[in-house]
Amino acid sequence: MNVVNLVVQAGVVAQAVLLILLGFSLMSWTLIFMKFGVFRRSRRESAQFLHIFRSAKNLTTVFEESKRFTRSPIVSVFQEGYRELSQLVKGGQGPATQWPTANEPRAVTEVFLHKEPLDLISRTLRHASMREVAQQERYLIFLATTGNVTPFVGLFGTVWGIMNAFTSIGQAGSANLGAVAPGVAEALITTAAGLGAAIPAVVAYNYFLNWVRRQATEMELFGLEFLTLAERILARSR
Repeated sequence: MNVVNLVVQAGVVAQAVLLILLGFSLMSWTLIFMKFGVFRRSRRESAQFLHIFRSAKNLTTVFEESKRFTRSPIVSVFQEGYRELSQLVKGGQGPATQWPTANEPRAVTEVFLHKEPLDLISRTLRHASMREVAQQERYLIFLATTGNVTPFVGLFGTVWGIMNAFTSIGQAGSANLGAVAPGVAEALITTAAGLGAAIPAVVAYNYFLNWVRRQATEMELFGLEFLTLAERILARSR
């Protein structure tokens, strides 16, 4: 008896369980492919943006270039920080002035700054980072739910099927293998289906969660890099 026959000949409850598990599995795989594509593109765009950011001579150029990268979380953090820094620079001049150079006197870059402007920028960067992390974690809870719930849904179908198998044995008055095997096989297929839906979801969830944490670390490091640059620009503007 093949799997198709087992599914076709299964009871109403077993078929309902299999249908539920199929729905979970299809939605999980759709989400996995979607998230993988989004994360891969965001990583590529972040790398391209960081190259532009570290090689450009002024922030205005970087800001204009950043508009090409719509999937990078680091770009969103930079744009928020840039807007805040632009408002803080004296005379209404955005931070389009030349990048502070290594030969610039240290006295200029070490001018005492009131902490409030940098605190404002820091809070802006942190808020943008948290928003991007929340956006990247969106829908991942469904993978976690699938990994936790579907084995038990499959187990419910198994228990129900075994109960029916034993009921049939009692009614037939026979406990030979030929009478028991079809009912037990029908019951166990729901467990297999539950594991088939859960395992990919758990693997994908752990993989994506690690990816989000790595992105969060990169955004935090970029925020520190931007704050250092902002401090030097504010010092020059005073």
